[in-house]
Amino acid sequence: MSKGDLAADPRGLIFEAYRMDLGPEDSRTVFLDWALGLPSEATAEHIAALLAHYAPLHPDHPMTAVLRAGLQRAEAPHRRGGRRGRRGEG
Repeated sequence: MSKGDLAADPRGLIFEAYRMDLGPEDSRTVFLDWALGLPSEATAEHIAALLAHYAPLHPDHPMTAVLRAGLQRAEAPHRRGGRRGRRGEG
């Protein structure tokens, strides 16, 4: 396998990250750069494809943890402030 062989990683950023000794912060930076370089229709399936390819060989690599975190759904935002947020006060 060489850089850019995976459709989910056309620039090979994730490939290169797994070849480096990165910490969690650097892994998040690479992930953000990778995500910003994808077309807008990119989905969690891209992350799942990367995990399926790299995680079995590198289960303890920080990039694996970052990719797993990328699959988790963000908690629904809670309303904060505004008129409705203050209705019960006063």
